[in-house]
Amino acid sequence: MKKYLIRLLPTVLLISFMSACAVQSKDDAPAYEKFRYNQEGYFTKGPKLALVSEDVDELVIRDEAGKEVLRAAAALPLFWDASGDAVRKVDFSELDSAGTYTVEPSGSDEKYKILIADNPFEELGKSVIKAFYYNRSSIPLEEKYAGKWTREAGHPDTLVLVHSSAADANRPEGTIISSPLGWYDAGDYNKYVVNSAITNYTLLRALSDYPEYYAALELNIPESGNGVPELLSEILFNLRWFISMQDDYDGGVYHKLTTKKFEEFVMPNEAVNQRFVVAKSTAATLDYAALTAAASRVLRKYEDLLPGLADTCLIRSEKAWNWALANPEIYYQQPADIATGAYGDNMLDDEWFWAASELYLATGDDKYREVIKMKYDAPTVPSWSDVRTLGFFSLLDNYDSIAVIAQSLPLEDEFMALADKLTLASQTSAYGLSIQKFEWGSNSSVANEGVIKLFAYKMTGDAKYLNSAVSDLDFILGRNATGYCFVTGFGVNQVMNIHHRPSAADGILEPVPGFLVGGPNLAVLDDCGADIERSPFPAKSYVDLECSYSTNEIAINWNAPMVYLVGAINARMR
Repeated sequence: MKKYLIRLLPTVLLISFMSACAVQSKDDAPAYEKFRYNQEGYFTKGPKLALVSEDVDELVIRDEAGKEVLRAAAALPLFWDASGDAVRKVDFSELDSAGTYTVEPSGSDEKYKILIADNPFEELGKSVIKAFYYNRSSIPLEEKYAGKWTREAGHPDTLVLVHSSAADANRPEGTIISSPLGWYDAGDYNKYVVNSAITNYTLLRALSDYPEYYAALELNIPESGNGVPELLSEILFNLRWFISMQDDYDGGVYHKLTTKKFEEFVMPNEAVNQRFVVAKSTAATLDYAALTAAASRVLRKYEDLLPGLADTCLIRSEKAWNWALANPEIYYQQPADIATGAYGDNMLDDEWFWAASELYLATGDDKYREVIKMKYDAPTVPSWSDVRTLGFFSLLDNYDSIAVIAQSLPLEDEFMALADKLTLASQTSAYGLSIQKFEWGSNSSVANEGVIKLFAYKMTGDAKYLNSAVSDLDFILGRNATGYCFVTGFGVNQVMNIHHRPSAADGILEPVPGFLVGGPNLAVLDDCGADIERSPFPAKSYVDLECSYSTNEIAINWNAPMVYLVGAINARMR
């Protein structure tokens, strides 16, 4: 346990010292059990919901002068199986003046500070994008961009070997290829095509849905000022690596670029084991076809600044599609000498649907329309292994140009049914959110559910979807059963010990900021050993320890929906 104390201690001290924010109650119960709230703030004219324990009847809210401005009554207690407790909702939305307020739960000596502001998440919106910059491979992070998280370059990936699982007559085992740039996938130093695909698409979706917001966003990255929206510049840093993962001879796509085993917890420049491209797979190739086709449509708008890149993406997309047609059941199997993330997927109808949707929109070719119909199924909450709804986003965003498909498939009706189901769940649940099942990366599920609601709001203008997405953000930023704000660098009760090699090895107290951690679940209970106990309740089963890869790792596909969630809310609410 000693290795964790250096980061745990300041958090404990901070919580106990900041009496205005998180004082322990008389019975020594954790403060967050009395009052759970969005620790970053609330919009002046937006919904404001907090949770209190069963024994709290109301909240007294005072302004900075100590004057009482509102007494907000608590609703009846609601029990939640996932958390094993009952909480009471307190709606204080009528407080619509900006300021910093003190909140006092009844029957307690505790006091908390809350912020109400016109734009409370401005820095958060930037930070969750900037996290991708901090996870760049192949380049140094310079102090003028990275601040104290400056570091040397790691993994140039210009001398990558073709693994035996990926070898063929054109590229025998040991062939050297170059595949630089890209983001480290998660807490490790490898790069995975299937996870990059959904990540890049979600960021492109954010840029496409809120172009004015992202055009004005300044992130202080090396590409700042080049005329390209800075979110797109960050996307391109990974997209250019992604493009290089295709075999130019046949169009197939390598599943991942990796060392044979995970590196130790060292800085990127100290992780120097040989790297390989491993096994082509149908899943990776279809994800590649989908993303490059989607990117080709977005990049057309920036042809003057990025000449030829849209054409390159579409040519490569069609080549990948043709390989997948010729190899429809090449499922990824982990080679015996490779022990890094597998990202295996043997259910590919969703990948076919997504790829066909993007290529149909990019080319208008009826052959893709037929696959869309054949592989159609109802939408679900997206994940790296279930990308069907990404196709829904793209098709619905171009609804007027897909009349033939719209007439034959219930695209809009089934998407709105999913959005309605999620929104109703959040309105009726004890904790005010949609998620009912806590799996690995549960926080990303919350964020992705928020993305679905925000897209529904974009389609309809119905405020219930926007308000429900704001509630999802509240959960991530502290209004949850653990009491943590789940984004590094933010909140009062901050996560400090993330499963992330640079954060563990850089000698800096605080973790790299802007990362959404995976969140509570029961998937793996012993990742920190038998001495570290976890709650048996899935919504509380989380520990802020570096060893807890199942709850406290970060990942690019988790940060991407967080970017969309915060950015869309900022664009809509400010």
